[in-house]
Amino acid sequence: EVQLVESGGGSVQAGGSLRLSCTASGFSFDASTMGCYRQAPGNECELLLSVNSEGITYYADSVKGRFTASQDNTKTTVYLQMNSLKPEDTATYYCAVVELCPPRSIKLVARPTPTGGWGQGTQVTVSS
Repeated sequence: EVQLVESGGGSVQAGGSLRLSCTASGFSFDASTMGCYRQAPGNECELLLSVNSEGITYYADSVKGRFTASQDNTKTTVYLQMNSLKPEDTATYYCAVVELCPPRSIKLVARPTPTGGWGQGTQVTVSS
């Protein structure tokens, strides 16, 4: 069963940085592509980027140039490095298993919890 646990959120001032972690279990992590998502109150869940063992495969325009990610297969963990944070980055952040569907689509394959839910995620609050 897929299980993903996000951590590392917190409160930071605008312009600051945070590094989130997503630790995975229950599937072939090194053969998978991971997606980093966020959801702010009243907004839909937004895919920010996707990453696999070969590197970043997708960036949303909203985070390009500010966020990056890496995948550590030895620790079955994805790290989301967030720089130059803005108040509009305030949201709950999640990771998920995704699948690349060439030429331009990304399909959500598995949410963080074994029952298919998003779980608690990790909260990021950016103050101005």
